[in-house]
Amino acid sequence: MNVQFNIDAMLVRLSDGREVSVPLEWFPRLRDATPQQRANWRFIAKGIGMHWEEIDEDIAISTLLRM
Repeated sequence: MNVQFNIDAMLVRLSDGREVSVPLEWFPRLRDATPQQRANWRFIAKGIGMHWEEIDEDIAISTLLRM
């Protein structure tokens, strides 16, 4: 899995090849974070979600797929 950001979206490439793009407006903590803070994420719960420690943000992959 890979997570990237552009000026207004988070782009997630899943291990099965799917790509999900969601507006940063949906995640204000990520929207307001620095590029360094956004890049500092890790998997949580055996890979079902992502966590950004410094900004206290958790996002489940299933949440992204439902959006």
